[in-house]
Amino acid sequence: FGGNPVACAAALATLEIIEAEGLSDRARALGDSIRDGLRGALSGCTAVKDIRGQGLMIGIELDRPCAELVGKAADTGLLINVTAEKVVRLLPPLTFSDAEAEQLIELLAPLIRNFTSA
Repeated sequence: FGGNPVACAAALATLEIIEAEGLSDRARALGDSIRDGLRGALSGCTAVKDIRGQGLMIGIELDRPCAELVGKAADTGLLINVTAEKVVRLLPPLTFSDAEAEQLIELLAPLIRNFTSA
């Protein structure tokens, strides 16, 4: 933090809240649930090469470049990123709810299916 005591104090306070509220364990469990839900919703979609991640950082690797999915997702209200040309990256916040996770799967899976079948 470049020796900035205010920034250091803010970072420590954030880490204390994450620990006190069990947000790391929650992120791990919810991330597992989202990945499992996406695997089920995208099963049989041969263009999906891998669904992986750690905690709430999730990657869906496709067999083709997919940068245009960013705009299509935004049109449905989803904020996604594409990395390495072929990986849809999701980074939901630590405060993501179960209902929001279900909605993510319900919106994203058909988007990927439609994109890969075109």
